[in-house]
Amino acid sequence: MRIHPHDLLLQELAATSPDIRRRCREHLNECPGCRDKLRVLLRSQPNTPIDKVLPFGRGETLPADYNPAIARAARFLGSVEDLYAKERAEAPGLYADLKQYPVGRRILLVRNCRRFHTWGFCESLLSQSQEQNFQDPSLGESSALLAVEVLDHLEPSMYGSEPLEDLRARAWAYVGNSRRVKSDLQGAEEAFTFAFSFLRLGTGEPMDRALLLDLNASLLTKQRRFSRALSHLRRSVAIFLELGETHRAGRALVKMSTVHAVAGELERAIFLLHQALRLIDSAREPRLMLIAWSNLIDDLTETGQFMAAQKLLVKARPLYKKFSQPWFENIRKWIEGKIARGLGQADQAESFFLAARAGFLLADAAYDTALVSLDLASLYAEQGRMAEIKRLAEEMIPIFSSRQIHREALAALDYWRQAVEAEQACATLVAGVASFLKKARHNPELRFQRPE
Repeated sequence: MRIHPHDLLLQELAATSPDIRRRCREHLNECPGCRDKLRVLLRSQPNTPIDKVLPFGRGETLPADYNPAIARAARFLGSVEDLYAKERAEAPGLYADLKQYPVGRRILLVRNCRRFHTWGFCESLLSQSQEQNFQDPSLGESSALLAVEVLDHLEPSMYGSEPLEDLRARAWAYVGNSRRVKSDLQGAEEAFTFAFSFLRLGTGEPMDRALLLDLNASLLTKQRRFSRALSHLRRSVAIFLELGETHRAGRALVKMSTVHAVAGELERAIFLLHQALRLIDSAREPRLMLIAWSNLIDDLTETGQFMAAQKLLVKARPLYKKFSQPWFENIRKWIEGKIARGLGQADQAESFFLAARAGFLLADAAYDTALVSLDLASLYAEQGRMAEIKRLAEEMIPIFSSRQIHREALAALDYWRQAVEAEQACATLVAGVASFLKKARHNPELRFQRPE
């Protein structure tokens, strides 16, 4: 069903955000009914400050024929859109200039150089923040804070005060998201508090609210506030679908599946991932598609559905090949090891586990290294290979003592090492330690209880 703009939106379309202006202008060009409605509104409210809507000169009276007025409004909005397009085109060059300076000096440059004070450059910084979070969340936070600095220098008379508050809310949400990725949960919560307060001052655009709810849900998940995280995500999915943003709805469903997986509800997580894969546009965001595939395959292995996981892995191989980052490679090898083991292919499983373990060690991913090492130890325990298990245990504790693994997880690994030394590290014990580490990864407050 086609959705027509509200009367107030038609009257104030020049004062709204760039995306709304573009959509209204396109709709007016295509919809005779809304053009007629605009003519009636202009005729029935002669005292309205029309200069905010249409670019008439001072003292100019409204013509009897409103078609020229509407045409002039469209031309005015077109010129505004041209300005935003120009700013967005210039943004990559501005960012390239900024990258030549140390991170600590960038905020002074942005503060003092007017050429950085554009809406387009602010948007570019926020895009950079999203990408940087995958490799360096501290740099992602820095880019988002630079966007906040840019916003402090943008003129409300030029961009509109309410649209600026929307963008400011998004910028602080990105600050919060970067802090969440680097486990600064208190700082992240403060940033999201700012974000929601600025959102209340904005245009009330549903898309902005949905995006903020979506990002905040990731923090709530890390805080183990699962019920509220799912509530946020359900609201964001509903808004995205109502707006026709099926790809964004798919992204939110992937997050919902993660909440259920962290809560131990893997069957529900699997169902949601199947739903998400129907909505995600792989051409628009292939990385998200790969994450969804990878999570689904891993959840299937965790629930013992190894044949189904194998079939999906074959389908996903071309997508894995598009991403050569070590993290994806290590995850793929680890998953392949789990599938091979589940299908009774012990030699292949060992090779994949060893390759994944080496990759995680090289990437300094201590927690993943611990988990894949326990998968390897469990395989060795089933085969009675105590010498290999002892070698693994001897290597693990010195490695993890010098890395950021919290105390209870380290205690669990030390208990496993002691059991290995006593030659009591059966597959059941290894599975118990691995299960604790998986839960403790998302709940550092969890206490390790030694089995009797």
